[in-house]
Amino acid sequence: MKKNSFLLVVLLLLFVCVLPSQGKKKEKRAVVRIETSCGNIRVALSDDTPLHSKNFLKLAAKGFYDGTLFHRCIKDFMIQGGDPDSRHAAKGQLLGEGDVGYTIPAEFCLPYLYHWRGALAAARESDDVNPEQNSSGCQFYIVYGKKQFPADIKKVRAALEEKGVELTSQMIDDYVMRGGAPHLDGQYTVFGEVIEGLDVVCQILSLPTDANDRPLQDVVIKKMVIEQYGRKK
Repeated sequence: MKKNSFLLVVLLLLFVCVLPSQGKKKEKRAVVRIETSCGNIRVALSDDTPLHSKNFLKLAAKGFYDGTLFHRCIKDFMIQGGDPDSRHAAKGQLLGEGDVGYTIPAEFCLPYLYHWRGALAAARESDDVNPEQNSSGCQFYIVYGKKQFPADIKKVRAALEEKGVELTSQMIDDYVMRGGAPHLDGQYTVFGEVIEGLDVVCQILSLPTDANDRPLQDVVIKKMVIEQYGRKK
């Protein structure tokens, strides 16, 4: 290539780099830092689930979660927290029934938000007492979930299709390559994801638990800090 032609190409590339993006503006998501006795977990909340995201921010801002525990931890599956009764709970005390006196309508957002590894989702009562699948007003869980084999996906896919839930090729690829809990899709609301600290989630899951899946060593949420608020609507 001639010298003049090479300089022209470089100038054109520099010009393109400084042009404003013509694509969709990157979504500004709210970010919350969950400081635990095992380390920090940073989560980003979705704008596509405004009821859940705003509620989580409201509770975090007023210190509702400070001092509570991750009271239910199942290896290769998830960690669950947000029970107000877990604050100062006695060793071995059965937890998981605490609430704030209200529920949140389901905000399923498939195929964009699903139970991949790192998903932040809302816990809820079972279908037999909660057919509308409304979410708990305070309890949440973070998915870890093992990587899925094709045979596993085939079984889950068939079961979900009976409930009117379809796994897309992108979802399947994520579950096979990344891991997660596809059997929960379309039944529990995912409203965010871990953006830093999955190693902390893994560490929590490695702790010994009792018969009720409560860690023998308390995993305390010391506090939640809102690092960034999301885009204003």
